[in-house]
Amino acid sequence: MRTHVSIVAGAAALALLTAGCSSDGVGGGESAGDAQTLRIGFVSTETGSLAPFGEANAFVVDQMEDYFAENPIEVDGEEVDVEIVVKDAQSDSTRAGEVTADLINGDEVDVVISSGTPDVANPVSEQCEANSVPCITTVAPWQPFAIRGGDEPADLQYSHHFFWGLEDVAAVYSDIWSQVETNGQAGGLFPNDPDGQAWSANFPALTADTGVSIDNPGLYTNGTKDFSAQLSAFKGKDILLGVPIPPDFTTFWKQAKQQGYRPKVATIGKALLFPSAVEALGDIADGLGTEVWWTPTAPFESSLTGQSAQELADAFEEGTGQQWTQPLGFAHALFEVAAAAVQKAGSTDAEAIDEALDGLSVETVVGPVAWGADDSVPPYIAKTPLTGGQWRAVEGGEHPFDLVVVSNALAPEIPAAGKVEPLP
Repeated sequence: MRTHVSIVAGAAALALLTAGCSSDGVGGGESAGDAQTLRIGFVSTETGSLAPFGEANAFVVDQMEDYFAENPIEVDGEEVDVEIVVKDAQSDSTRAGEVTADLINGDEVDVVISSGTPDVANPVSEQCEANSVPCITTVAPWQPFAIRGGDEPADLQYSHHFFWGLEDVAAVYSDIWSQVETNGQAGGLFPNDPDGQAWSANFPALTADTGVSIDNPGLYTNGTKDFSAQLSAFKGKDILLGVPIPPDFTTFWKQAKQQGYRPKVATIGKALLFPSAVEALGDIADGLGTEVWWTPTAPFESSLTGQSAQELADAFEEGTGQQWTQPLGFAHALFEVAAAAVQKAGSTDAEAIDEALDGLSVETVVGPVAWGADDSVPPYIAKTPLTGGQWRAVEGGEHPFDLVVVSNALAPEIPAAGKVEPLP
């Protein structure tokens, strides 16, 4: 497990008396007369059931090491050293909070970044709120991140989140369903976790005008080994949707094949985002659909390295030998946002970074990230583009499956490469 990565980028001193000190004294910047250091704490998901969300994080951290060593962040014309401290949340909410507290109180980071479902992003945010340290999070729909109790978004001061919302994924899924002739009946596979709770509560209303009715037989526990009850309820339903963790969907879909459940179209969040999870299913993965938050064919480029989405994906595949994966773009974008906030703040001071994030707008490799640009979401939420895709088997290809964009109604700037094909 990577526990500490230190990067020194530049040698010039930056004498700002208040740099790196938040209002309560938390912060890692050095005092006047010393070389300034921006300490970024990265809460990753390198192990556990959510590990696929962190598959690209080590690559991105290594890339940022090289980048900042040659291109230090400049503040008021002076270079700022960068140090990244990475801690593994182990796919556990309690540990995510614990390692965030360690980063703040032990490593004295100036800003915390994190990606990987509400199970990780929310406890990271809670610790940052409690300690008055700015945090930048992603890879969780904005509703389960923002709405943590009751019906209204939480009042968050130091949290800044960028991703799409349930209204977006519902629209993408609805467009996918509309491309296949079905009986308008859907089975909902929802776990009893923050994602499952939010999706199951919101999807029926968000898709009501499509004419599709969703049967939710109840939330199941993550790690369930027998999905017979769900499969019995889903019998005869042409549409399957859900948001299971990868190993649970592998179990479910294999049992579905064994028990003869064959929907015409399936749109599965979370579990089908990653090539590794799809390959684990083998031939029965062909035709399964999911949301696409990032793809190499998107017309965006990094504000740091200048790489296009395709160039970033190519670099990942060359450097790791693995197929590109959606979280790659968002892990990279976290550093783009952090660097832009520090430059806008003109300081490594935690309060200054927090204020800079309010209203920050930056063009990233995942598209525009702009807080305050959309009045339909809380001011600490920035929405990003979303499309829909379908995994297609590739005979003789470099990888056994490709994720083909088949729905770009919400983001026409991202090209579609085909139409939805019914499940075999």
